[in-house]
Amino acid sequence: MTAFAPDSLVLNRKLPLWYQVSQSLRASILGRTPDASLRLPTEEQLAEHYGVSVLTMRQALKELEGEGLISRHRRRGTFIEPGARRGAPVRLLGSVDAIVAQQSGERTTVLGHSREVVAGDLLEHFPGTAEVVTYRRLRHDSQTGEPSNWAENAVLPELACAIDPADLERWPMTKVIRDIVGVRISRITDTVEARLADPETAELLRVPLLSPILHYTGVTYDEEGRVVDVARIRYRGDRFSFTVTVDAT
Repeated sequence: MTAFAPDSLVLNRKLPLWYQVSQSLRASILGRTPDASLRLPTEEQLAEHYGVSVLTMRQALKELEGEGLISRHRRRGTFIEPGARRGAPVRLLGSVDAIVAQQSGERTTVLGHSREVVAGDLLEHFPGTAEVVTYRRLRHDSQTGEPSNWAENAVLPELACAIDPADLERWPMTKVIRDIVGVRISRITDTVEARLADPETAELLRVPLLSPILHYTGVTYDEEGRVVDVARIRYRGDRFSFTVTVDAT
């Protein structure tokens, strides 16, 4: 049986290596295709793939096992749980892979995309830019089918030319921009605030008009400090958790 092939990862030496590896592998597992193998490579093979020690890899796998995403069997190997889905909140330590993992594992429908004039709250993020391409997506719980959130991503037109909307049905925009378009992301600024559901959000998320929702804004910068993507995601209040861990060291 061919082993599952995880995505590659560029390590950030300022963050715990086991954490980065676990989040990258987690995103790969949750975003896998239906026909992907459930067998993971060996600890040694995974350690070589990510460029870390076997001990670091073992700690990362232990994290995923605790979430119920994988099971480990002596002499047989490590396997993805067939029903693996997003469970515990991601501990967000500033890793792009953590953001990818947080947004992976749900069934996504691309509602459409269009070229639009930069206006409203986007003006401060795209100074001097006349137009952006906006992608709209609706995410559903992979098991219940219930809508959990809907997203708008405003992307620079020159980057949108390289984006295949079909990729957005499998991967979060952050991953597509970084790994497919090839943008070198320097940072992402996140803002989460409480709002009331407007008519469009109420209809898409199947919640009462003016019911509480959580509104997430993620601003993605490249290495030149240029904003390349602004994500605005509306979450049902009963389907979202956001955890931030601050390292004191």
